[in-house]
Amino acid sequence: MMRAIAVREFGGPEVLEPTEMPEPDGRPGHLRLRTRLAGVNYADIHLREGTYPAPMPAPFIPGNEVLGLTDDGRRYVALSRGGGYAETTVVHRKLAFEVPDGVADHDAVALTLQGNTAWHLLFTDLRVTCEDTVLVPAAAGGVGSLAVQLAKHAGAKVVAMASSEEKRRSALELGADVTVDSSTTDGLTERILDAAGGPVSAALEMTGGDVFHATLAALTPRGRMSVFGAVTGVEGLVPITSLLAGSKAVSGFWLPNLYPSRTHLKDSMSALFAAVSDGWLKPLNGPVYKLGQARQAHHDLAARLTTGKVVLDVGR
Repeated sequence: MMRAIAVREFGGPEVLEPTEMPEPDGRPGHLRLRTRLAGVNYADIHLREGTYPAPMPAPFIPGNEVLGLTDDGRRYVALSRGGGYAETTVVHRKLAFEVPDGVADHDAVALTLQGNTAWHLLFTDLRVTCEDTVLVPAAAGGVGSLAVQLAKHAGAKVVAMASSEEKRRSALELGADVTVDSSTTDGLTERILDAAGGPVSAALEMTGGDVFHATLAALTPRGRMSVFGAVTGVEGLVPITSLLAGSKAVSGFWLPNLYPSRTHLKDSMSALFAAVSDGWLKPLNGPVYKLGQARQAHHDLAARLTTGKVVLDVGR
């Protein structure tokens, strides 16, 4: 038997139930990992609520991102479809990546789902170059903090949005050129334009609602925006006339669509590990919760009380 967190019905953080469950069986083409850390992501919140793009039928164990050890002691990070909030996880070999000796556990987890997301938002979807001015929301969060550094290293001008002075200061320390107060949507487009010195050519968006529309309005003609979430739960309906008038492009991005690729994640993980080993990419590590504190971790992440990568220490 193993300790785990189960979801038996959809709902709020209270449905995250500490429990004992049988350990999963091994499967061909998979690795069995003794979990050390499980990443906590907005995807887990959507899975728990039943609003994820690929919902899982209850009951299930949440957790799409883990770091653990194989039976022979090798250290891997892996992406999965649930199962991470448990002492033992079985993951597909194609989505498991051995961690170099020079990369710490917490750093490696930060790179797995959020690092890959930031990388492919910038370089696969938006194709950011040194010619771009890039708008990064939640710039002190898991994806945002990495996107700030990756975009800056690519030579782009980085405009970072964050809701508090402390988080905006953190974004500047990570390399952002300027910051924008995103604590209110009133006048947000004007604040973006003022900070950037004009419209931005590329933008990440994960909030939805008024923030979506403010971001779209801040795009330059022929600008592009990549949408990878809607944490407010309010969809940003795309005004066709705005797209036509500015020749603007809005695309959706969901990392699991890259899972079948033989090269995309393998190449990005190699580049991310190398960047951390070389010292120019520094994951912003957030709070560490015990496995039994999963409810509190979900509450704090949803309430935007956390900064950086949130993890569960499964051994505690």
